[in-house]
Amino acid sequence: MIARRPMLIAALAGVLSLAVGGVALASETKVAVAANFTEAAKEIAARFKARTGHEATLSFGSSGQFYTQIANGAPYEVFLSADVERPQKAEAEGLAVPGSRFTYATGRLVLFSKTPGLVDGKGAVLAKGGFDKLAIADPKAAPYGQAAVEALTKLKLYDALKPKIVTGASITQAFQYVQTGAAELGFVALSQVIDEKGGSRWIVPAADHTPIEQQAVLLKTGQNSAAAKAFVAFLKGGEAKAIIKRYGYEVR
Repeated sequence: MIARRPMLIAALAGVLSLAVGGVALASETKVAVAANFTEAAKEIAARFKARTGHEATLSFGSSGQFYTQIANGAPYEVFLSADVERPQKAEAEGLAVPGSRFTYATGRLVLFSKTPGLVDGKGAVLAKGGFDKLAIADPKAAPYGQAAVEALTKLKLYDALKPKIVTGASITQAFQYVQTGAAELGFVALSQVIDEKGGSRWIVPAADHTPIEQQAVLLKTGQNSAAAKAFVAFLKGGEAKAIIKRYGYEVR
């Protein structure tokens, strides 16, 4: 029995080494996420952790604000933008890993109100009036805000409605204005209201604005991060795509 102890101790040490090694392999990545993608990203991150053991720490905000932070050295490793322009710019300016940029979702713009019947199926309420405030995201920082301005311009209503527009720093804040009643209606992301019961909405025709193609990119800060590279790979996979589609986005 005594003679077997060294072998037993060695075996236990090997098991312990494997367990510790497994924990060491799991790491964290910091991900900057466009505000419209908040709920989908949370679900994807939870599934990612369950599948890989890696932790994706998410921050949410407007794409424009994130780009400024990244350009100034913010330690994000993956950038999920709400547009194509900023990931392209990150590549061009040497902030991103070349060839890592891809489209993870295409968003849809919705005119939404918590009041049943206020927004009709064709968005005619915009011309009819009967409201004091219309919420949109900042068009300079948020692609959904820019899409809202384009849609209003195409309808030839932007100038007339400009005095009624309240601008949120991000699409999240624009949605909060509608949710709290600070604005009777607002242009938000379909993903934000996909599970909302009640209210009224109009899904803006895709032809009324530039497509909201949302791209992701692996940043140079994450090029040697196993967790960052694994998150990008997971985002491209079928499990993540199923979640993205459920939130009202189109996927390739």
